[in-house]
Amino acid sequence: MLEFFKNLFKSSPSSGSNSTNTNTSNNTHEGTVKFFNKTKGFGFIKVNDTDEEIFVHKSNVIDRIRDKDKVTFSIEVEEKGPTAINVKRIPK
Repeated sequence: MLEFFKNLFKSSPSSGSNSTNTNTSNNTHEGTVKFFNKTKGFGFIKVNDTDEEIFVHKSNVIDRIRDKDKVTFSIEVEEKGPTAINVKRIPK
C-alpha cells in the first residue's frame, strides 16, 4: 500500500507552480465511494484498478456523494495519511 502512495508523488511539481504543498498529487484518480456517512462527514473511496481505499472528509467533497457513486479525486498526504480531495461525482 505504501508503494502505491510513493508512486503517486514521484513526479516533481511543475517549475511554474507557486504552490508550497508538495504533498498533493496533481493526478486525477477515479474510484467508487465504498462508504460515506453524511452525518459524521467522512467515508472511504476505493481506487479503481487497485485494492486501495482512501479516506475522504466532507470538507474535500465538491459534489454530494453517496455509497456506490463513481467519483474523481486527487490525493493529498496529510498528517494521518492519504486523503481524497476535490472529490467530484461522475454523472451516471
